[in-house]
Amino acid sequence: MIQFRQPDVENFFQTFGIQTFTVNKEESQLVFSTNLNGKYNLWAMDLPNAFPYPLSFHNQSCSQLAYDKQGRYLLAVMDNDGDENGQIYAVPPQGGSLEPVRTHEGARHMGLDLSKDGERLYYTSTKEDQTYLKSYCYDMKEKEEKVIHEGGDAATYLTAKSPDEQSFVYVKHYANTYVLAFVKKDGQEVYLTPDREEQHTVSGVEFVSDTLIYFTTNYGEDFSYLARFNLENESFEKVAAIEKEDFDSVYYDQSSNSLYIRAEKGVKDKLYQFDLKEESLNEIDIPTTEIAELKVADSGNLYLAGRTAVRPANLYMRKDGQWKQLTKYNVPGVKEEDMAEPELHTYKSFDGLEIEAQFFKAKPENSNGHVILWPHGGPQAAERATFRSLFQFLVYRGYSIFTPNFRGSTGYGLKFSKMVEGDWGHGPRLDNIEGLEYLFKKGLADRDKVLLMGGSYGGYMALLLHGRHADYFKAVVDIFGPCNLFSFIESVPEHWKPVMKQWVGDPVEDKEKLTEDSPIEYLDSMTKPMFVIQGAKDPRVVKAESDQIVEALKGKGRDVQYLVLDDEGHGFSKKANEMKVYEEVLAFFDQYID
Repeated sequence: MIQFRQPDVENFFQTFGIQTFTVNKEESQLVFSTNLNGKYNLWAMDLPNAFPYPLSFHNQSCSQLAYDKQGRYLLAVMDNDGDENGQIYAVPPQGGSLEPVRTHEGARHMGLDLSKDGERLYYTSTKEDQTYLKSYCYDMKEKEEKVIHEGGDAATYLTAKSPDEQSFVYVKHYANTYVLAFVKKDGQEVYLTPDREEQHTVSGVEFVSDTLIYFTTNYGEDFSYLARFNLENESFEKVAAIEKEDFDSVYYDQSSNSLYIRAEKGVKDKLYQFDLKEESLNEIDIPTTEIAELKVADSGNLYLAGRTAVRPANLYMRKDGQWKQLTKYNVPGVKEEDMAEPELHTYKSFDGLEIEAQFFKAKPENSNGHVILWPHGGPQAAERATFRSLFQFLVYRGYSIFTPNFRGSTGYGLKFSKMVEGDWGHGPRLDNIEGLEYLFKKGLADRDKVLLMGGSYGGYMALLLHGRHADYFKAVVDIFGPCNLFSFIESVPEHWKPVMKQWVGDPVEDKEKLTEDSPIEYLDSMTKPMFVIQGAKDPRVVKAESDQIVEALKGKGRDVQYLVLDDEGHGFSKKANEMKVYEEVLAFFDQYID
C-alpha cells in the first residue's frame, strides 16, 4: 500500500478566505470575494451548482458587494493594497473589467445601499469631509450626485433608508460604546433612543415599513436588545432580549414578516428569528460558531458566511429549515478532529473581575510544552471561537495558545467593554498577567516556557507586556502594534480622531497616564528577542509606529527582527504575504523552544 506523509504546517497555509458576498434576486448567482488565486478577487457560483468561476482580476480586497435588483450589474468597494480607501466599481454579472462608479483618490467610500430600481446609489464618504463625513445620493442614470447629509460632532454614517426613500437613518460614532442613531425626514432629525446624554450604542437598523424601524441597542441596559421606533408618533420601546447576550445585526424577511437577529454570547454567535406578528423569539441552529455575514433572499432563504474554530470561512444556504454548505474550504490533508477546539476557561483578575479565555491546547504527542499568550486586537473586540490558520498550524506544530478576553472586550456587556476606555495599559495588562498566573496554578503552562504575540491592539499589549513584565516571556512578536500613544493618537485616520479622547485619552489632560501606558517608555526593560511585522500601507497603525520601536531598540543593541510588507495594510490580504509571515513567525519561535 502507498504510505502518505503526515501533513505539515504548510497544509495550514493553503486555506482560503471569504471577505464578503451577495446573491442576485433570483438566487441564480452568488458572488463572493475570495483569494482562490492567492489574491482577493470576485468569484461567482451559478446556483444550485457550487463550482466557482472568476469574475474579476483586480487582485485587491473587497469590503462590500451589492447586486442590482434588476440583475444588470454588481457594485463592489475595493481598496488598494490594504490602504482601506475603498472605491466603488461596477462589475458585469458575467465578469470582466471594473468600471469606476464613485472614486476619489485618498478617500474612503462605504455603506452601499441601492434603490429597488437600481437607479440611485446611497453611500457615505470621506471625500469632502475626512473627519465627520458626508452621505450622498448618486443618480446612476443621470450621473448626478447630491449631498443628503453632512456629518457633525462625530463621524456620521448613513445606515438605513425607508422603502419609499423618504426617511434615512444615520449613526453618530462618538465612541465604540457611544453610538447614537437618528432618523432624518423632511430635514428634521429625530433620535431613535430617548436620552442622548446617557452613553449607549445603536446598531442593526432595519426599516420594516416606511414608518416602523427595528434596531438593537443597549440604551438603559448592559446588554443590547431588540427595540423599535415608530416614526409616526416618535415612540421607542424595548421588544425582545436574552439575558447575558448582545443582540447585534438585524435582517428583515418580508416573506415571513420576521426579523433575523445575530447575537453574541461570549466567544460564539447565535441566530434568532423574531416573528413580528406574534412577537415571538426562536433560536435558529447555525452551522458555524461565527456569523460573519448574513443575507435574506426575497424567498426567505438565508445565506451565511461564517467559520468554526476548526473550519475556515465557508458559505451556507438555508432552505426549508435545512442548511447546505456551498463552499468546501478546509485545511487540505488535515481532519477537523485533528485540529484544536478551544477549551473555555474563566478566572478572576487582580480586582476580582471575571475574565473568560480560550485555550487552544496542543495534543500531547505534538506538544513542545510552550504556551503563546495572544492578547487580541481591538481592544473593543474579542477573540471568538473561529478559525485562524495561524493558531491551528502553531498548535499542530506543538505550541498551545492562550487568548483571554480581557476587560474592554465585546460580548460581555457595555460596562465590561467600557473598562478599557482611557485605560489601555493598566487593567487589560494585568488581566493578561493574571491569566498566565491562572495557567501556572492549573498546571497548563510552565513559567519558563511562555511566548508572546499579538496584532494591532494586541501588538501594543505585546510591547507593553514585554516592557513591564519581560520576565514572563522568552520571545515576543508584535504585528502592527502602536508603541507610542501620543503619536498613535495623531496618526489615526481623520474620522477616528473625534473618538480618541474617550477611547485612548487626551494628550494634554491625560499626559501622565498616556506616558505611563506607552510601550516606548520601557525600552530598558525590553530585553527579550523580538520580531516586529508591519504593513507599509496600514492606515490604522502607521508604519512610523513600528519604525519608532525598532529603531529605538536597535539603538540599544537589542535583538530585533523587522519585516515590512510593502503591499499590505492592517492585515494580510495576499496569500504569499500571509505564508511568508507565518513561516517567519514559526521559525522565530522555534529558536526558543529548546
